[in-house]
Amino acid sequence: MSKITRRGSTPAKTSRAGTAKTPPKSLAANPRQRKSAAAKLGQAPAAKAASKKSAGPASRSAKTSDKAASRATKPWTPAEVREAFTRFRNANPEPKGELEHLNPYTLLVAVVLSAQATDAGVNKATRALFAVADTPEKMVALGEATVRDYIKTIGLYRNKAKNVIALSEKLIAEFNSEVPRTRAEIESLPGAGRKTANVVLNMAFGEHTMAVDTHVFRVGNRTGLAPGKTPLEVELGLERVIPPEFMLHAHHWLILHGRYTCLARSPRCEVCLINDLCRWPEKTV
Repeated sequence: MSKITRRGSTPAKTSRAGTAKTPPKSLAANPRQRKSAAAKLGQAPAAKAASKKSAGPASRSAKTSDKAASRATKPWTPAEVREAFTRFRNANPEPKGELEHLNPYTLLVAVVLSAQATDAGVNKATRALFAVADTPEKMVALGEATVRDYIKTIGLYRNKAKNVIALSEKLIAEFNSEVPRTRAEIESLPGAGRKTANVVLNMAFGEHTMAVDTHVFRVGNRTGLAPGKTPLEVELGLERVIPPEFMLHAHHWLILHGRYTCLARSPRCEVCLINDLCRWPEKTV
C-alpha cells in the first residue's frame, strides 16, 4: 500500500542524530519560542556560562565603585562642617594670605599680578616695585614701561603692566585714589575679576567673602564639601555650608590646605586634618 502524503506538508529535514537542524519558521518569528528552541539545541549552557562570567570580579568592582561614588556625593552634615573648620582654626587661629602688600592698593595690585602666577613669584617682583610705588599716583608716574621692567619675571607681565597702570588711573579719576569697597566697583577695574574682588574685600576690609582659586576649587570638589563645575558654584556652595563664625578666615584655611596638604597630584592624606570627614573615594587613609 503506497503512503499518502497530504498536500502542502513537508517533512522536516533531520540530521544524522535525528534532531531538527533549524527550528520551524513559526518559532523563528517568536523571540520566546526561539530562545526555547535554542536551549533544546544545546545553546543554553553557553549562555549560562556567559552570565556567570558577567557576575564575576568586574561586577563586584562596579558595586564597590558605586558605594564609593555614593559616599563621594553624600553631602556633609552641618556638624561635620563645623568640626572641620574647628580643626582648621585650632591648628592655625590667624591664617594670613601669602601675598605681600603694604595697603589696600598694593594688595589690589598684587592680586591682579597673581593671576596664573605663584604668590612667591609675585612677591619677588613686587618688593622692589612697592618700595617706589605704593599709591596710584606713584604707579602712574612710573609709567607702563618701567612697571614692565619691575614685573618681567611674572607670567603675562606685558598685559599685567598695562592693567596696573589703567586701574591706577581709574582709581585716581573715579574713586579719589582709594580702593572701592564693593565687589561691583572692584570688578570694574582693569584686570580685576570676582576672585580679585573677594580677596581684597576679605583681606583689606574684613568682609566674609570666599575667594575661589585653583586650590579652593580642588578642595571643595575633592572633599565633597562644596562640589561645583565652576568657581562660582563652589564659592556659593561654601558660603552656604560654612558657619558665619569661620567665614573671615575660611578661604585662607582652604587655600593653605590645598597648597600644602590636599595637593593636586599627590595629596598628603596621611597628615590631613580632615581625612576622616573627606568624601574623596581615592583618599589613601
